[in-house]
Formats: sequence, structure tokens, C-alpha cells
Amino acid sequence: MSVKTFAAIDVGSYELSMKIFELSGKNTMREIDHVRRRLDLGTGAYTTGKIGADKLDELCRTLKEYVDLKDSYQVDACKAYATSAIRESDNSAIILDQISQRTGLKIEVLGNSEQRFLDYKSIASKGESFRHIIEEKTAIVDIGGGSIQLSLFDNDTLVSTQNLRLGVLRIQEIVHQLKVAPSRMEMVVDEMVLAQLSSYKKLYLKDREIQNIIIIDDYISPWAVKHVRHRGDDATIKSADFEELMHFLRTGSQIEIARRLDIMEEKVPLVFISAILTRRIAECMEAEKIWAPGVTLCDGIAYEYGESIKMFQEEHDFEQDIIACAMNISKRFMGSRKRAETLETIVTTVFDSMKKVHGLGKRERLYLRLAAILHDCGKYISLVNIGETSYDIVMATEIIGLSHKEREIVANIVRFNHSHLDPYKQSVDNQLMGEKTYLLIVKLTAILRLAASMDRSHKQKLKGMKAVLKDNRLILHADTMEDLTLESGFFDSRAEFFHEVFGIMPVLKQRKEF
Repeated sequence: MSVKTFAAIDVGSYELSMKIFELSGKNTMREIDHVRRRLDLGTGAYTTGKIGADKLDELCRTLKEYVDLKDSYQVDACKAYATSAIRESDNSAIILDQISQRTGLKIEVLGNSEQRFLDYKSIASKGESFRHIIEEKTAIVDIGGGSIQLSLFDNDTLVSTQNLRLGVLRIQEIVHQLKVAPSRMEMVVDEMVLAQLSSYKKLYLKDREIQNIIIIDDYISPWAVKHVRHRGDDATIKSADFEELMHFLRTGSQIEIARRLDIMEEKVPLVFISAILTRRIAECMEAEKIWAPGVTLCDGIAYEYGESIKMFQEEHDFEQDIIACAMNISKRFMGSRKRAETLETIVTTVFDSMKKVHGLGKRERLYLRLAAILHDCGKYISLVNIGETSYDIVMATEIIGLSHKEREIVANIVRFNHSHLDPYKQSVDNQLMGEKTYLLIVKLTAILRLAASMDRSHKQKLKGMKAVLKDNRLILHADTMEDLTLESGFFDSRAEFFHEVFGIMPVLKQRKEF
């Protein structure tokens, strides 16, 4: 059995962490080392917009030590990611270049949706426990230094995901700026949290029941894991246990709390803030159980590596979660589910029949599916400027699992599905996307345009359509008794652009004549 050694590095807002894993078959991932060092990058990034030279020096020194350690393990691969602190820094490009020059380490900056998706995969590394708990009505509460991500699941399906700027470090900095007395900190934090949670509840919870909460954080999770381990089972945290922790955080001295929780004294206020956040969210959702699996971003990074080298087989369909997120966006803006499903079927049929021609892969197929689902979400705002308003909605709405660039690709496909041909090159070039991305957008737009023409009446007439590529022609067989006069007319006007892009002429044939 093949065994791989992998290093995962997380440049977080409050600390630097590296885990060394041993990966083997059957989705087995064993942690063999874990090093971490406190380095508060977030406070400077969130207040001044920059990470100072002294912090950068310390960051590079620590990362060089991590590089030396991982090299001593002779790891097969390494992946290093930075999160919100560097992401929100105005001098992020300089920081990444300095790290590369001084340590040889290439660090990628995760967008918020990418980071939360990896955190989500870190829970999946827990195997059966994860699969069992999300079969029920579950919320994943991912508490970071800069923000919180709330993701709702029902019957193993992602229902919604939203980001709230209520991160632990961000809240601590606000408390410091307001010069809040320690005795009043809980009340002030409560007010900040409840103000946003009340809006979230009205918009996304409504009458939805939540049975379980899964907590991901670097603050109370370590306590929760030790507490459950001490109890001798793998159960969730009981409300009485959590209330006991809250009482101790309110009344204990900083030294006592640090000693009992086995943390540094300066981390105590952060633990208290995270505990307040967790308690208020649990109350807002009226959840019955809280589970803290004790995973970190590093676990998610390793899990994704295992997937990429085919050592792990996905037992949960993460791609479907991305699709579900898009479907919920479409629903929010009154999109037609039947229309979206019809277009999705047509575009995937065309895409799959032309693999040898377009040279695109699984990820590009996902972009096309998302664009089909979100193709006219802008109608909610304007029935005239559908392309532009749809673009704005997609760009303003997070889709978990997609990077900012990927979301921009989807948004442009949606946009140009409704636009004339002339603005194409100019509009895309102005966004500095590059020729490769431009060609990708053109190819996927050509497919979406063709698909949209085949459901021009919005009556889903071509449900049984099949595609065959033959002699530089794409034969689309429509097995229907419906009148296709409208569809045929719009199909012919879209076919020319499709032919221009692929060198293949699409032909619509009706098997059963009207």
C-alpha cells in the first residue's frame, strides 16, 4: 500500500500552524507532528490595512523553521495557505514576495469561500462522525479571526452559507478601541453579535430547525476536545458543560483560566469572545447539540491533497454543495428551478459530447453548470439589463468552494449570455483576465447561448435531447412532438457564434415532426 507524507501550513490571523500527515489508502490520514506559534497578524491588517516590517520579519523566521522541519521529514508534498490577515492587507503582494525570497515557500492566499470550503473538508476528514451528523439539520459555525461563516445543512445537502464580519480578533480590536471595561465586555460583544444575528435569522433561518452545531475554531475547540476526551466518549458538548465554561471564563482570573485550559494568558480574551459567539449562535438556532471535532484548516488542506492524488475517495459530494449554493442564490432572486435544471441538462449534454473539441475538464464543466443555474438571476432587479444585473449579483454573492477569479468567470459567462458580441474582447481584457481565461469564457458562453436558445419558450420542450458529434457537425436530436418554431429560429442565430468558437456547426433535428 502506497504511503505519502504531506505538510500543511496555515498562515492564520493569530498563529502559524504546520501539521505533518501520513496518508495511506482507504481515506486514512494520520497526524504525525503539529507545530504552532502565536503571531498576531490580524490586528494590524484589520486596523491599519498593513502588516508591519517587524511582523513580517518574525513571519519569515518562523516559516523558515517550518520549511527546515518539513524537509527533515522528507515530505512528498507541501501546501501553504494564508487567510484573512494577509488577504485583507494592502501590502499582501509585497509580503508574499518577501516570504518567497527569504524562505523559498510559495504561499497562496485563500479567498473566504475557499478557506471555508477547506475548513468544511477538514470536518469530512473525521469520516463517519461527519457523515452521520450532517444527515440531520446541522449548522457549521466556522469562527475565524476576521469573520464567521454560517453554513446550514439538511439531509446531507448544503442549504445556505453566509459570512458575518464577527471574527474574534476583529471583535477584540473593536472592544479595545472602545476601551470597554472587562466587566462589560460580554454585554458589548453580545450586542454586536445579536445585531447581526437577528438579521441573519430573519433572512435565512425563519422556521428552519437546527438540531446540531459543528464548531470550527482555534479558541474553544481545544477545550471541547479535551473535555470530551476526559469524559471518555465521542459525544457532543452538553449545555451544562458549556454553561460551566462560561461561568469560569466570567469569574476566573486570567492566570487561572490559562492554566486550566492550557493556553497562553493573552489568548484568554479570545477564548471568551469565541465562547460568547458560540453561545449566542446556539441560542439563535435553538440547537440541541454542539460538536467540536477539533480540526483545523491544515486537516482540510491534507484532505484535499489526498483527493487530488486519488488516495481518498469522496464519500460526500462536495461539488454538489457548490451547485446547491448556486441553486439557493437563484431561488433567492426568484429564478425558475425548472428552467435552470433544463439548461443545466442541455449544457452538460453538449459539453460532454464535445470533450475532444473544447479540451476542457471537470472544473470548467462545473462553471458551466453554475452559469446555467444563475443565467438570469438579474431579472429580479431588471428585465432589460439582465446580463449586467446578473453579473453584479453573482459577483456580490459568495459561492462556497469558488475563488474570486472562478466566481468572476461564472459571472462573465452569465453576463455575456445576454450581451451582443461586440463588447466581448474589450470587456474581458479590461479585467486583466488574460487570453486563456478569455477563451474559456467564450467557449462556455457559446454553449450556454446555444442551450438557452433551445428553451427560448421556457416550456422545457427538449427534455429528451441527445447530442452526437459527426463530421464537424454537432447533431442535436430533439425527441419531441412540441412545436419548435421559436426554438429553431433562435437556435440558428446562436449556431453561428458556436461555429465561430469551436469550428463545429450545431444542427437541431426533431425526430418526431410536429
